[in-house]
Amino acid sequence: MKLIINNLCKTYDNGVKALDHLSLEINQGMFGLLGPNGAGKSTLMRTLATLQDADSGEVLLGDINVLKEPDAVKKTLGYLPQEFGVYPKVSAVEMLNYYAFLKGIAKARERKEVVTSLLNQVNLYEARNKYVSSYSGGMKQRFGIAQALLGNPQLIIVDEPTAGLDPAERIRFNNLLSEISENIIVILSTHIVDDVSDLCSEMAIIQHGRVLLTGRPSAFLDQHEGMIWAKKIEKEELEKYKAEYHVIFSHLQEGKPLIHVLADGDPGKGFKALTPGLEDIYFSTIN
Repeated sequence: MKLIINNLCKTYDNGVKALDHLSLEINQGMFGLLGPNGAGKSTLMRTLATLQDADSGEVLLGDINVLKEPDAVKKTLGYLPQEFGVYPKVSAVEMLNYYAFLKGIAKARERKEVVTSLLNQVNLYEARNKYVSSYSGGMKQRFGIAQALLGNPQLIIVDEPTAGLDPAERIRFNNLLSEISENIIVILSTHIVDDVSDLCSEMAIIQHGRVLLTGRPSAFLDQHEGMIWAKKIEKEELEKYKAEYHVIFSHLQEGKPLIHVLADGDPGKGFKALTPGLEDIYFSTIN
């Protein structure tokens, strides 16, 4: 099954053009969607999840016309938004059982089997009787994946899922995403470049509602081999180097700026060659 997006457009009442003739083809597996804040990622995710309408364009999930058949999409969709609410005094097993009923699993025995299986899959079975509102951030996100997996979806959308998680919970959550993406389409919308680098076989970078780059991360890294150079400088030198070189981004190392420069050959002046990372691809694209 493929997800095909053709010329999707959305302009809000305040004049902001969130999607500008955006087109993508997404295959089975994990697909990373990168972009700065305001790039249109969340608008695209909400549109694919049938939570808002597009102004024009077409979205096909296999034989389903997503924009015209929202009820059909919902039967095969799992969605984990950036933030989701929980009832304050409802346990995980009770809430997941309720969601399973809403998904159309009417028989109590079948619901119990499905809920038990999902809680084990996301490693929450031992905490099944605790209130979801008392869970840590990572536990809530794993519960969110459990509810997204109800009904054996063919498309799962996760929007900024690791924002605010500590490193251990982030690794645990990413491992879970990797496991569930083997036989379905999982779209990971994020601004954390490392998550895409670690998890996704295909990706896209969008900005101002447009696709700037799409393909395999490994191919982009190969294309930039020998083109990324770095140098540690003084803070007061940063603007001078920006004027002289194609500085794609800088970050602090031991309190001093370490600049990354894109160049076809050795820029000289103490620059050292770096093995390209996906951050270099991201910043060279959006800049």
